[in-house]
Amino acid sequence: MKWQRARQSQNIDDRRGGGRAAARAGGVGIGGLAIALIAGWFLGINPAEILSLLGGMQGPAASEQTASTPAEEAARANDPRRQFVAAILGDTEDVWGQIFQQSGQQYPNPTLVLFEGAVNSACGQASSAVGPFYCPGDQQVYIDLGFFKEMQTRLGGGGDFAEAYVIAHEVGHHLQSLTGVSRKVNDARRRGQDVEGDNGLLVRQELQADCYAGVWAHHAQARHQWLEEGDIEEALNTASAIGDDRLQKQSRGQVTPDAFTHGTSEQRVRWFTAGFRSGQIQSCDTFAVARP
Repeated sequence: MKWQRARQSQNIDDRRGGGRAAARAGGVGIGGLAIALIAGWFLGINPAEILSLLGGMQGPAASEQTASTPAEEAARANDPRRQFVAAILGDTEDVWGQIFQQSGQQYPNPTLVLFEGAVNSACGQASSAVGPFYCPGDQQVYIDLGFFKEMQTRLGGGGDFAEAYVIAHEVGHHLQSLTGVSRKVNDARRRGQDVEGDNGLLVRQELQADCYAGVWAHHAQARHQWLEEGDIEEALNTASAIGDDRLQKQSRGQVTPDAFTHGTSEQRVRWFTAGFRSGQIQSCDTFAVARP
């Protein structure tokens, strides 16, 4: 993937190595949070829900402000991994900005936070065990880049375009926050509606974010012609690797559709592909079909 062709976003908050605010556990503590989030990841519970619940149970979040030296800041700025993330985020800004402009709307760019180990967010304190996540409370995407290594070694996915897909998926949740989809799902949960399961609202929400990632990839390829042989397969393999059915099978030896929150491997591949082929946001209405 020739990602260097994209404009690098300036909306990167790099908190690695003690930069900006480094999370310090309060309440249940980062150790307990990590255990809870690992359980959520493998048992089919939406990590964002766990973050929200634990955030409400904990006391005020504590943080330690540590100043970075100029040398540390320069090293982070010149880090190829940061430059890659900034390029993908920058291109999502350009693509979605243009799409929103065509409908007479303005697209507010999210900030992407890079962290190591743990981080404070408006959704609560999070360990890197949660994986990448989007917090609607502060409209920020959070990523510990170590997840991409785990994606390769433990989950069976990986590659630069696969990593771009993961970033674009989280940006897809930002779109859902802007368009009111996230609010509707949360309202249904507050009314006591069961939103989990293979035909539930959470699965539909996640699959729509996969489709939005595909829409972005369609336009990004048209803009840059940056995909190389094997790139599409990388993204599809990763989408398959993080399907609920595959993760449940790996973690507990059986598949429980009633506990699905993200969709099966087949569904995640299918909806990403639908967005990539059409390039149309209208093709991503996972809430309108009888079964996603």
